[in-house]
Amino acid sequence: MAKLISLIFAVFALSVVHGQTVDTIPKKQIAPPVKIDSVKQKSVQDTVKKESRKERKKREKEEAKAKEKVVFKDSTRLAIEAKNKQAWKRSLVLPGWGQYTNGGVWWIKVPAIYGGLITTVLVFDFNNRYYKELLGVLQDNELGRPIDPYYSGVSIQSIIRAKDNARRNRDLMVLLTLGVYGLNVAEAYIDSMLKYRWSIGEDKPKKTAFLIGPTLMDASLASGTYSFKPTVGLKLTMKFN
Repeated sequence: MAKLISLIFAVFALSVVHGQTVDTIPKKQIAPPVKIDSVKQKSVQDTVKKESRKERKKREKEEAKAKEKVVFKDSTRLAIEAKNKQAWKRSLVLPGWGQYTNGGVWWIKVPAIYGGLITTVLVFDFNNRYYKELLGVLQDNELGRPIDPYYSGVSIQSIIRAKDNARRNRDLMVLLTLGVYGLNVAEAYIDSMLKYRWSIGEDKPKKTAFLIGPTLMDASLASGTYSFKPTVGLKLTMKFN
């Protein structure tokens, strides 16, 4: 009996010891989390910078300029453009100077320019004096003072209309003076363009010849008839060489 109890106790002890043995199966190893370098990540993000509107317009402008064809002007073209600018700038400084620079019939153009300017100035002065005179008459009449005997028989409404017309004509002369001055500048520029842009060589200047000779004309309309009636006449021919 004692042996049986000892055997049972030994089996129980072995089972207890076997249950406390460590498991030999290795556990799955979990890799530690990788730490991201925050400084490096920030530097990578900084390299991708959003383009502003100003920078985009500047870039598009440079790209469009790069696509344009570059035109190189020769010395003749530059000399022609310089003469074109010289003429109208001189007329802008002094009326008639550009016409004198272009040559040609400047001796007709310059008196016409100054004649127009002097005419507008004289008409302006006349209407200005007339306006002030009529304005003084109306002021005297309003204040009860004696008016000019020349206007004693004229109604007040007529004087007012005359005053308004004089003021309108005076202001119109200012616009006409500016118009003559601007026409002087424009004529100098256009004449220089026509003279130099199409005459860039050393060719001989063109000559104009007038020829007068006899000819036969139909005088049926002048005589009132519908039949052909030849009449001797003269023919004027203009020839460009």
